[in-house]
Amino acid sequence: MKNWILKLLVLIVVGGLGYAGYTQYRAWQLRAKDPNNDRPTTALVIQTNISFSVNAAGEISPAEQVSVRPEINGRIEELPVDIGDRVKKGDLLFKLDDKELQQQKASSLTAIERAKLELEKAERDYLRAKELLTGNLISQELFDNTKTTYELAKNSLERAQRDLAIIEERLTKTKVVAPFDCTVLTRPVSVGQAVSGSGGFNSGTEVLTIADLNYMIINAHVNQADVPRLSLNQQVKVTIEAVPGLEVTGIVERIAPQATIKNNIKGFAARVRIENPDQRIRPGMTANVKIPVASAENVLAVPLAAVFTERNPETGAQERYVYVQSGAGFEKRPVQVGVSDFFYAEIQDGLRPGEVVALELPKEEREKQMKALAGMRPGESAAPQPRAGLASGAQTRPAPGSPSGAQPRPAAGTPSGAQASPVRPAGTATSSAGR
Repeated sequence: MKNWILKLLVLIVVGGLGYAGYTQYRAWQLRAKDPNNDRPTTALVIQTNISFSVNAAGEISPAEQVSVRPEINGRIEELPVDIGDRVKKGDLLFKLDDKELQQQKASSLTAIERAKLELEKAERDYLRAKELLTGNLISQELFDNTKTTYELAKNSLERAQRDLAIIEERLTKTKVVAPFDCTVLTRPVSVGQAVSGSGGFNSGTEVLTIADLNYMIINAHVNQADVPRLSLNQQVKVTIEAVPGLEVTGIVERIAPQATIKNNIKGFAARVRIENPDQRIRPGMTANVKIPVASAENVLAVPLAAVFTERNPETGAQERYVYVQSGAGFEKRPVQVGVSDFFYAEIQDGLRPGEVVALELPKEEREKQMKALAGMRPGESAAPQPRAGLASGAQTRPAPGSPSGAQPRPAAGTPSGAQASPVRPAGTATSSAGR
């Protein structure tokens, strides 16, 4: 009895799963028959503002950042600053223990006093010997020895004075002051720690890192396709990822003359200065730089998908047109396209506000294409087909990291090795809307 109950339960579960799978399959079939049922096929000609720009990411850093290291060896005696402290120019950053140098200075002063006394004695002997030589009371050799002693005494005094100057110079290096108004970023040492001078091993011990946070810059990496649009002293908009809603103005200060590769993208390093940085902006934050390319205000515009591009076989020029609703059908109308962004294209001539344009080929045009395709002889090559959604100002670029001249990839979902679809004959057009 229990076995029959178990078998019945298994049949019920299997049947339920089968019914659910069949239901999903039927729904998929219905969507496949009409994949465009939720997509709009027409749009109004409107008046709007169009702004086309390109983006570049970079890292914020201070324009002036200094690693503070002592010039001489010593031990930290005073360290009055800490991380985050704001320091004025000339304020003390740290002081080294100078007891040994003070003792050396005292010894040098004693040596100078001794050298002065020896010089005075040597000078008296020299003058007396000079008088005796004039009266032929001493020999020339004794006079020369006295003169030599006098010259050596002068040299000893000069050497002692130079030694004192060196010690006094080293004493001035025991106190390190701020070279400009700054903020302390790091402080890896503490009071009492022995440090080495910058002329020693490993360029000395880093005591502090300071920076001027009133002057911030962005080191951005600009794609090589966008660099020609940059210029020195150009204003750009900057947004900070860590501070939502904050937008500041930047000025392009430097553009590298040579390309570099970063994250497998070839581009040029650019330095952007942030004017009047907000207090919330800190070094190390990621910033997005928006580089303006072209803009137009209060102009007639249509979605990019409504603009079709076709090459004239006679002149070879690219012609752009739209399909405007007229009664129950659509008429083909040439247009002149101006500025465009990733969504809308400016229409300078050919349309009026409020008209309705098609976002895909009208039914009549699709039927003409099918008839033309059916009547094409075997082996006959078709002329290049028109494209939809391409307008001047919205230039296509290779994907980041793609080498120059790379072949286009197959469409998503196309199996590896599948043959490309046949090229359509002249006069055909396809819309990119909803792709």
